[in-house]
Amino acid sequence: MNESLSQRIKRLRKATGMSQAQLAEACGWKSQSRVGNYEAGTREPTLADIAAMASALGVDQSELLLSQPVVEAPTTTVRSTTDLVKLMLAKSGKGIPEEARQRLIAAAEDYSLSGVMSDDMQRPGLVGDEVRIAHYDIRAAMGGGQLPHDYPEMLKDIRVSPSHLREIGVEFEEHYHLKVVTGWGQSMEPTIKHRDPLIVNINVRDFVGDGVYLFVWDDLLYIKRLQVADEEHYEMISDNPRHKDRLIRRDMTYIQARVLLVWNAHLV
Repeated sequence: MNESLSQRIKRLRKATGMSQAQLAEACGWKSQSRVGNYEAGTREPTLADIAAMASALGVDQSELLLSQPVVEAPTTTVRSTTDLVKLMLAKSGKGIPEEARQRLIAAAEDYSLSGVMSDDMQRPGLVGDEVRIAHYDIRAAMGGGQLPHDYPEMLKDIRVSPSHLREIGVEFEEHYHLKVVTGWGQSMEPTIKHRDPLIVNINVRDFVGDGVYLFVWDDLLYIKRLQVADEEHYEMISDNPRHKDRLIRRDMTYIQARVLLVWNAHLV
């Protein structure tokens, strides 16, 4: 089970010994109800609010943005591969047809009987130069914009090979600058499809040339193509011709990352 954004805010605030009123004051907010709403999950903070809370709490923004697993008490029960597959189907397999369920269970039984999968192989270590890339617990709209939200996600941290990414043309300085977010909407099709996972470079916080960016504009989070229109404006471009492009003020656009790769290995 993973903590929600509201739970993370509450846990980190309590860890510092701050009250809701004290956190609100440290963030420069007039009312503690703003913090109360965030902790109750009745209102979603903007990225600017998350940055303010992280600074006040003395933590990195990733501690608020990243979904952290709730640590459960260790168990000595050893489950077979078949048991693990059945447990997975019970938790997350509601949309899987019965015939497919039975094939998965049968395959797991074959693995167990043949000894191909042992307990030591269920959680393999990193191979070669593989590194883990964190998946931010947010999704960004490729349409009308979205508030940073606490959405249930099936994709968690992923493992990639930095050398392979560079071989296929992904440009970055350090692997820890890479994160994963989820695209949402149809305005960037066919380049980015609805619910595509995207690798982004959070070290890019300014416009560095025409490209696809993750940015906040008018307090909403977007994934769009940006080009310089004039000294005061960007052109916010949708790759889907059915969606209109628009001019947005550069001084009201806060770039959070540059989108480098759609997880189907489509460079952007």
